[in-house]
Amino acid sequence: MWERTLQDLIRGLRANKKDEAKFIAKAVDEIRQEIKSEDMELKAGAVMKLTYLDMLGYDMSWASFHVVEVMSSAKAHLKSVGYLGAIQSFTEDTDVLMLTTNLLKKDLSSTPTDIAITLNGLAHIVTADLARDLAPELIAMLNHSRPHIRKRAILALYRLLSKYPEAIHQARPRLEEKLEDSDPAVVAATVNVVCELARRNPNDYLSLAPQLFHLLTTSSNNWMLIKIIKLFGSLCPHEPRLVKKLQPPITELISTTPAISLLYECVHTCIIGGMLQGSTGNSLAKMCVSKLAAFIEDPDQNLKYIALLAMTKIVPTHAHLIAEYQNTILQSVNDQDISIRMRALDLVSAMVNQSNLQSIVQQLLSHLVPESSSDTLSAAQSLEEAITSPASTRNADPPSKSPAYRLILTQRILDICSQGTYENITNFEWYISVLVDLAHICNAPVGPQLREQLVDVASRVRAARPYAVKVMYTLLTDESLLHNARDPKSCSEVLFSAAWICGEYCQQLLEPVKLVPYLVQPEISNLHPDTLAAYIQAATKTFGYWTSELAQNWDNDDLPQVRQVVESISTRMKDLASSVHVEVQERAANTLGLLAFVAADLNSFKPSHTSPPSDADASGSGFESTSLSFPKSLLLIQPLLSSYELNPVAASAQASVPVPEGLDLDEWFVPPPPEPVPERVESSEKKSKKSKKGKEKQANGGKKPDKKKKAKDVGLEVAGDVLTPVYDEAEPPEDQAELERRKAERLSQLRDDPYYIMDDRPKISQVEDVDSIPVVRLDDIPAPSPGIAELRLSSLKAAGSQTRFVIEKEGEMPEGATPSTISVPYHQKLASQSHSSSGNSTPYPQQPQPFLSSFPQYEVPESELRASTPEPIKVVRSKKTGGKKKRTKPSAVDS
Repeated sequence: MWERTLQDLIRGLRANKKDEAKFIAKAVDEIRQEIKSEDMELKAGAVMKLTYLDMLGYDMSWASFHVVEVMSSAKAHLKSVGYLGAIQSFTEDTDVLMLTTNLLKKDLSSTPTDIAITLNGLAHIVTADLARDLAPELIAMLNHSRPHIRKRAILALYRLLSKYPEAIHQARPRLEEKLEDSDPAVVAATVNVVCELARRNPNDYLSLAPQLFHLLTTSSNNWMLIKIIKLFGSLCPHEPRLVKKLQPPITELISTTPAISLLYECVHTCIIGGMLQGSTGNSLAKMCVSKLAAFIEDPDQNLKYIALLAMTKIVPTHAHLIAEYQNTILQSVNDQDISIRMRALDLVSAMVNQSNLQSIVQQLLSHLVPESSSDTLSAAQSLEEAITSPASTRNADPPSKSPAYRLILTQRILDICSQGTYENITNFEWYISVLVDLAHICNAPVGPQLREQLVDVASRVRAARPYAVKVMYTLLTDESLLHNARDPKSCSEVLFSAAWICGEYCQQLLEPVKLVPYLVQPEISNLHPDTLAAYIQAATKTFGYWTSELAQNWDNDDLPQVRQVVESISTRMKDLASSVHVEVQERAANTLGLLAFVAADLNSFKPSHTSPPSDADASGSGFESTSLSFPKSLLLIQPLLSSYELNPVAASAQASVPVPEGLDLDEWFVPPPPEPVPERVESSEKKSKKSKKGKEKQANGGKKPDKKKKAKDVGLEVAGDVLTPVYDEAEPPEDQAELERRKAERLSQLRDDPYYIMDDRPKISQVEDVDSIPVVRLDDIPAPSPGIAELRLSSLKAAGSQTRFVIEKEGEMPEGATPSTISVPYHQKLASQSHSSSGNSTPYPQQPQPFLSSFPQYEVPESELRASTPEPIKVVRSKKTGGKKKRTKPSAVDS
């Protein structure tokens, strides 16, 4: 009979690609016959073919016993086939593994060839049971006379220890001996095993530091040096004395080795091992950074990535060294590899400070600027470039064209500028310009973030408000944002902040009336409802401020202009008042109502030639004065919307709002309906004994309702639950009796209803013990602080030349807030401590708050919430007396 060899099987598979399944099924049938043969050569050939088919995905677990038979062959080439099949197909759940214990022990005591084959196979098929049984034999192999056997035994020992860790106590002395073996391959294998074992528990291998240090200074094997340096990197955090010892040899390796892998491992060990600290560590850190900078300039993308990753770990301690290579790092932001770009952005974000923030942001913005249209090639030039340039360069688009990358880059710019409440920004006029530039060039959906930061900067930094109003005015007059308002990447949300800032700080506008047409133009209907509501509010505030300023210097010639402005705003508000959005509709209706009053007053106004009133008259009750030379309604809107300054709110302001006197937060605004109070509760046994016949009589007007009514009239208790509601004391007694009668009749009918659940709760006593109410002494409580006087927004037009920007980081606290009610988060406490230590203080100091004395102790019932911590109970232990203890009867309390 002719047998098919492995080569024939492979040729057949290639020749039968269309009917591969049919061919393999036929081949497996032949293998099943061959593997049952008594000929070991034929059996081994069948196992080899099954191993090849298992690599293709066909199961061979059914032939596990035949694989063990081939493993037991006396011939080395057949034994290796058997172990190869076991490595490929055996798992921990294979049943025949329990039959291999004696076979493996026998092979480990055989010839060196069989031992080498067995050690190679054992490392792959070892289980917990095999590791426990074969540990003595494998540890004995560490002292074999042949070096290649010792090396294989050490590598197999690692797999055995991972399955059976208890064997480490017997193997540890032998491993320490192998660190001084005469064969370098054995030493390298031992270092590999120790390095892997030390990752789990480095403290157990600190005693090997002298031997490892000797190998570090004497060995020339780069791969073994890498393993030793990795091992020292995991040992240094547990033994600080190693840092000072390792600095000289590692510094020498960094400066002399030409191997890039060894160089990077030395730098990485210096970072994670804490070797860059102290005076000696500064020079080492400078050398490491210079080597990493050379990696960034290398064309190898892998070196760029690991260099950027390592620099990110050095930045927290040596940011000044990384800043020297700022331009080199920023070049990687526009790299074609997305992973390198992200690592570069992480590094740039970590190295930002007050001195380099503006330069870094400007270079990041340059990556978002679209390419100039002048670079567009003609048709002939494009055809020539397509023919001459390779396909890879033609299809490679610049990273700045990726929408995802543009979004990440824009968000990173916003994050590095706003971190620490803008602690790194020294010129807020520059930052406002950056936010506006991002709105035009980012082409990413970051409008909400831009809107929030523009409003936040304008409210926190007073000196930046004049410039912010100036820039926001240009945004409101830009037609491109209005036309692209529906596009989420157009960042049209900045129009919300523009309208809000111009309306809130309209005092900074030189001619406020010129802004009103842009706020009420028909094109604003395309905006989001929130932005549209901000437009309406800004138009109202701007008009109110303009009319109040106009009243101070009134001229009768201004009357037509005022009427025209009122008419234009009213016309637009009439359209917006019918909007489907509630916020827009409400604000438009309110503005329309105010303007209707203003329009009526303007129509009835008769110009006079009297002198304009003074500021005192205008701020007073000007509506009742008959000597005004201007329409009284010009001063209507301004006090309504701008009487108080709108400042940033502190994070703990909500928790610090004092409760007004006389306000009970636990009291209902609208009291709920009174709950029925049961007059008495009968035992469940009597209820269960009530017959259905008696219930029918009760429902049909039998004797029970009469008895219940009679008992109620004389004030007696009867069987059953009679529920009566709680009435007001002012209710007449006649009405109470009538309601009780109706209630009793309704309950008697519902009691027989099987679908009605009766309320069997125990009755609650309505008697209030006045003496048990706790009394709080309020004599020592200081009076509430007086109200803050009315504040008007002061004009900041002369602050344009101010160069020092002050950030209101803490925010505004509510009036009357007391230290006992203020709860500041922990991270804000740290921020305030660092802020005060830097010497920067806000020019608006808070008034000292009155100190509240603690309340005196008073008794409260156990059911009430304790107002203070109760005094500890003192436990007095009686002294033990000699003799036997007398047994006493249990007291009534114990029972």
